[in-house]
Amino acid sequence: MATSETIPADVPEVDPLVERLRAQDVEVVALSFVDNAGIARVKTVPLPKLAAAARHGVGASPCFETFCFDDFMVKGRFLGGPDGDLRLVPDLARIVPLAGQLGWAWAPVDKFRQEGERFEACQRAFAAAQVAAAAERGLTLRMAFETEWSLLTEAGDPVFHGPAYSSIRLEQIADYSRELMAVMRAQDLGVEQFHPEYAEGQLEVSVDHNDPVGAADDVLLVRHSIRRISHLHGWRASFAPALTPDTVGSGAHLHLSVVDQFSGGSGPFGLPPVGEAFLAGVLRELPALIAVGAGNPASFLRAAPSRWAGVWQAWGRETRESAIRFITGVTGLGATAANAEVKCFDSTANPYLVVGSVIAAGLAGVDEGLRLPPPIGGDPAALDESQRIAAGVQRLPESSAAAANAFAASKVLVAAMGEVLHDSVLAVRRGEAERFAETSPAELAALTRWRW
Repeated sequence: MATSETIPADVPEVDPLVERLRAQDVEVVALSFVDNAGIARVKTVPLPKLAAAARHGVGASPCFETFCFDDFMVKGRFLGGPDGDLRLVPDLARIVPLAGQLGWAWAPVDKFRQEGERFEACQRAFAAAQVAAAAERGLTLRMAFETEWSLLTEAGDPVFHGPAYSSIRLEQIADYSRELMAVMRAQDLGVEQFHPEYAEGQLEVSVDHNDPVGAADDVLLVRHSIRRISHLHGWRASFAPALTPDTVGSGAHLHLSVVDQFSGGSGPFGLPPVGEAFLAGVLRELPALIAVGAGNPASFLRAAPSRWAGVWQAWGRETRESAIRFITGVTGLGATAANAEVKCFDSTANPYLVVGSVIAAGLAGVDEGLRLPPPIGGDPAALDESQRIAAGVQRLPESSAAAANAFAASKVLVAAMGEVLHDSVLAVRRGEAERFAETSPAELAALTRWRW
């Protein structure tokens, strides 16, 4: 990721890079950024202009910071409206020729103001700042997103059918699946697992862990690859939380570990004090984190009990109904495989905001020496309200408005993001909540089907 606090006017490595890309038949570079509604936006430059983009950036309006998922622009206290301009500076260390889109390369960007200093609402810079804050405490994090999507025809029908997770489903899309994984490998995305999922037409892929900013970069490249290969087969990929109301939807679960702090300790399931405190911080901030990681109105079509969507503010070992599932790893791999899965997030989120916010929440837990409550088992939906209260289990926010209110009240996230970024995220989430408060579930699902 870019490390300077101003636009680098001198980038000596760019000219050799341009020559290498030209030798790989690259003609155009897509410069990718994500807004606060989770939409991947893009500017492009022909390869001969990459050097200028690296040295001086490419112009983009800051209006995108307050775009809702339907491209309606709201206005926050600091951002929104037609004025101003930013510079998008590609991270040359992460540029990748696109194996499924010949002649193209892709690079994530960092945002700067025209005067050269970093843009205070740059989501990627926020994530990098939280990684640096962890490093100041001697902590290293690794993260990876799972990606779920529905593979549909142009008419919106599932491409394949059959029992959940079955070979019958996989056989119908074997060529598609092989091509997709080959493209990912060519783009240095290591695939851990791939399989048909629960709902009709639904698939899931897991990739290798990375540093947190790299993990956010990775998930954008994964989604691009999925959309592209689906298009080449005459199909469409939907990352929406729910295709139709009252059915199992698609999430974007975040796996994370604090290196050397998730095993070998005396805490619950072998957690050392620092690892336990980190997870306790994340657990405490989950109501606010919902606004970041699954705050779109359509997210709450997916967020229902007994669907493994993680709607309960609770944690447990291999407990798939809790929002945080702790994974100790198999025998012989515990020290390296131990991680936590945050199950309540989906693809409506800006992944840079997700990783940065989760780190901020965890670091607050470490700083305060928090401890985890007792873990849960089973499905909290099977308990009555008094039993859940006794177990310390609560429902996470059940609407975008409730999630936005929790986010507004989070002192941890306000302090970590700064008032400009925090306010712009809040403006988008409240704007979406207000504008779609009376929208029917079926209409909301239809409106969001192809937005991510």
